Amino acid sequence: MDLQLDGRTALVTGATAGIGLSIAARLAAEGAEVVVPGRQQAKLDAAAAAIGASGRVRTVLADPATAEGAAVLAGAVPDVDILVNNLGIYEARDFTAIADADWHRLFEVNVVSGARLAQAYFPRVRERGWGRIVFVSSESGLVPPPDMIHYAVTKSAQLTIARGLAQLTRGTGVTVNSVLPGPTRSEGIGDFLKSVASDPGLSPEAMEEEFFRLHRPLSLIRRMIEPDEIAAMVAYLASPLAAATNGAALRVEGGIVPTIA
Repeated sequence: MDLQLDGRTALVTGATAGIGLSIAARLAAEGAEVVVPGRQQAKLDAAAAAIGASGRVRTVLADPATAEGAAVLAGAVPDVDILVNNLGIYEARDFTAIADADWHRLFEVNVVSGARLAQAYFPRVRERGWGRIVFVSSESGLVPPPDMIHYAVTKSAQLTIARGLAQLTRGTGVTVNSVLPGPTRSEGIGDFLKSVASDPGLSPEAMEEEFFRLHRPLSLIRRMIEPDEIAAMVAYLASPLAAATNGAALRVEGGIVPTIA
């Protein structure tokens, strides 16, 4: 299927690894020029090499999780057609042990970073009359894990921003949507599984089985989602083919959310 992204420019945050890297590679393969920001030049170079095998890519040394970095990024790339706010961090922590600094850190990275870039680019795409903004949220925003409450709150906040921003697109060719991945086989998942495992010495396969049995028992697919599966949904939402999908939260979470809508 041709997603009609030739000539489009896409900015994908958190794209030096994991889900973001898969999203960037898929958009490049579909014809978009992809912009990848990051804090470390070595990681940017590695990501550019991986994405460059699929299509056009450029990198910007800037941290979009900070106001200064976002300003550098917006200055280096003043206009985009597609903005994918994928940057995010997660951790498991007992609720009573979540310090103020933990709340602020997750909000700054998971919520404020995307809001800043949306503020920078939304007026331009609305004036132009075409654009796509996608927030990569999480099923945790709808079904909060009891050991990741602070993370879940940030993901609910992303959904609110995306839906509110979509309501400002009436009558334009701009759409704003969210994607809700479930547990995904991306960078860092091994350490995360160890942090919640009953025995850190379990094999990776046993840890994954235990995780779904004890921590995500509602999952219907009973496995980690692959980054490419998330990327496929994001690429569709970024394309002209998704023109009638706006203000939506689309699930790619393996059936963890136990509701019809």
